[in-house]
Amino acid sequence: MPLGLTQKLGILHRSPHDACSVLPAAPVEQKIRWVPSRYTVRAVTEDGRLVLWNTFRGTMSIFPPDKRQSVEMLLSRKGFEYPEKGVVRYLSRRGFLIKDGTDEMRQFQLRFGQQHYRNDVLQLILLASEDCNFRCTYCYEKFARGTMTPEVRGGVRALVEKRARTLRSLTLSWFGGEPLYGWEAVEDLAPFFLETAQKHDIHYSSNMTTNGYLLVPEVADKLLEWKCNRFQITIDGPAETHNCSRPARDGSETYDTILRNLVAMHRRPEPFVVDLRVNFDKTNAPMLHDFLETVERSFEHDRRFNLRLRAVGGWGGENDDKLALCTEDESQRITAEITREARKRGLILADELREVNNLGSQVCYAARPYNFIVGANGNLMKCTIDLDQNDRNIVGRLLPDGELELDLERFALWTEPAFEKDSQCKKCVILPTCQGMHCPQIRFDYNRPPCTPLRANFKAQMRAAADTGSELNTHVRIDRETGRVELEKAAT
Repeated sequence: MPLGLTQKLGILHRSPHDACSVLPAAPVEQKIRWVPSRYTVRAVTEDGRLVLWNTFRGTMSIFPPDKRQSVEMLLSRKGFEYPEKGVVRYLSRRGFLIKDGTDEMRQFQLRFGQQHYRNDVLQLILLASEDCNFRCTYCYEKFARGTMTPEVRGGVRALVEKRARTLRSLTLSWFGGEPLYGWEAVEDLAPFFLETAQKHDIHYSSNMTTNGYLLVPEVADKLLEWKCNRFQITIDGPAETHNCSRPARDGSETYDTILRNLVAMHRRPEPFVVDLRVNFDKTNAPMLHDFLETVERSFEHDRRFNLRLRAVGGWGGENDDKLALCTEDESQRITAEITREARKRGLILADELREVNNLGSQVCYAARPYNFIVGANGNLMKCTIDLDQNDRNIVGRLLPDGELELDLERFALWTEPAFEKDSQCKKCVILPTCQGMHCPQIRFDYNRPPCTPLRANFKAQMRAAADTGSELNTHVRIDRETGRVELEKAAT
């Protein structure tokens, strides 16, 4: 109801703009100066398609050969002026083009901070047992302790219970030694984690790095029931090479048992992922072509089974001087050859661009402040290669009440944003994926940027993603007359 203040005191009761009944004029089509994003990279497939990937946004698009030249002209470093519409609008929304003057490094620093300094995420790597039923020739571990003690398990419970109310995400990774050698600890804690996550509505995931020897169907039943549904299991090629490099601790063969357990997993209906890791050197590399046939035959193109190739390194074990290690060039050549054949056979590769293209996806777990390794004796560590064999890696202890007693100097060594002090990292187009922290250990030991392998072969990875119909890809169609952009998702 009007108060009459206008007449009494000369006070306006409403804004003069409210009395304006004239409709605003249609906005003038404004031209904007566009330049390509510093994080836009491109590759061309054998059939002439243009593949664009923005490493900051994690977007990828594929343009047909007849549109390649026109799109590449828009990505000229000189820039151009044009309204935000049509193809330009599409390229800008995907991050390939940005407004001139945009400070992308500042934006990256913001996103990095939001991702890195979080207190609503907890990732624990639990050494269920530090002993192992294998004695692999290239292993670097000392097997000094057995199953995680009840006191330490109590500390883990207390830690998770204290943090549960503030957590949005909880990830449990079982490691060793051999984690299934410490089944008592797994059986004690795994149901607790799942129950706590469900009670507090926490996003929960769990995985296990295991040699697979003890992963019999009865054990798989329990692990899958407890939502531990991603596994990394190593098979070093065919039986004759695997049994030499990965014998049991009593020297007996292990290949047949592992393969039998994996085939049993293949026959299960539940959702899970198995990353088949193949460690290769000069000894078994020539036999990997034949091994791919075994993988294809045994798992019948089951998309739950991925292949992961890794060159054996001198990881600090007592046999390092006896290993037939490949040179870096040899490793890259072998990886490329086996990868090509695996793709031809229709096998899924664990480290394809579809899994590593997002912001921070190539950052080492050890570099994240919310990730800890908990040893069987309660030591808190960061790196699963250093473990407690290097003092720099022991960053504290887990106390019985769940508190973390940290050595802040060592903790900061692993988690500092090292890219801020590295001019080479700051210039790199792959920076958003690895953030200069692909492997902090390399920076410590060799005083150089720990570049991800993706930096050396990202164009090959982009072409492969285009050819395999990765779900990251958006195929772009542009109407010749109207300039209208139409998107067609790649087949998955």
